[in-house]
Amino acid sequence: MALTTSSGHIDHVGGPIAWREAGDGQPIVFLHGLGGTRSAWGPQLRGLSGRFRCVAWDMPGYGDSDLVTPLTYGAIADRLVAWLDRIEIDKADLVGLSFGGMHALHTTLRHPERVNRLVLADSSPAFGIDGTSQEEWTRSRLAPLDAGATPADAAEAIIDSITASPLTGIIRDETIAAFADIPVVGFRAAIECLPHNDVRADLPSITQPTRVIVGELDEETPLAYSQLLADGIPNAHLHVIQGVGHLTPSEAPDEFNRLVADFLDPSKEPSP
Repeated sequence: MALTTSSGHIDHVGGPIAWREAGDGQPIVFLHGLGGTRSAWGPQLRGLSGRFRCVAWDMPGYGDSDLVTPLTYGAIADRLVAWLDRIEIDKADLVGLSFGGMHALHTTLRHPERVNRLVLADSSPAFGIDGTSQEEWTRSRLAPLDAGATPADAAEAIIDSITASPLTGIIRDETIAAFADIPVVGFRAAIECLPHNDVRADLPSITQPTRVIVGELDEETPLAYSQLLADGIPNAHLHVIQGVGHLTPSEAPDEFNRLVADFLDPSKEPSP
């Protein structure tokens, strides 16, 4: 079922995967982070849909998408490719934020023939690079859910904690609402999935042109993590956005959109 949003974008709900899209032309597929849903990409759909077909999904178990059990990186990649078939995209340009960047990496490694180019924003090639314990990280994030809290209860505080300065206006409203729209069961499954990421040994096999973007002040996935991605992927280049934190698409939407559009513009070769 297709529904028109107040912003004029189209929501597709009622199937295994829900998504939002806007614009026509070369498609760009947007993959949200652990604390997002399809509506988190509002600045990109508004800013890029005049030049591209912008398509933003709800990952399995999030928003209006069905959960895959067990939720693993392989299952997410397979569901993503099945969804690409449904929306008639043979070879995708993937833009992934944080956890979504990890989805993009695993999809590229598992289904390389379906991925054209990559934009990896505020992401990481592996969990625990800084010594964080998988068990402690998972336990601390599941504890509020075990106590009866929902993502909506913590949305505003968490968003403020991972941005360099508080978001404002419609972008703040969209970002908090996207977090609040995560079902508890999907959030729990994603928390349990996330720490199993480690593709460091496989990065040299990724041949797709890749643009790595990170906020200068990102403390969740620091610059060093993005540097590992840029160093490990043969055809990758790193761009640091000054003065922002973990949510570069929302904190610096104009610069982020410029970097994406310049890289994915079908009329020219991507610049470093």
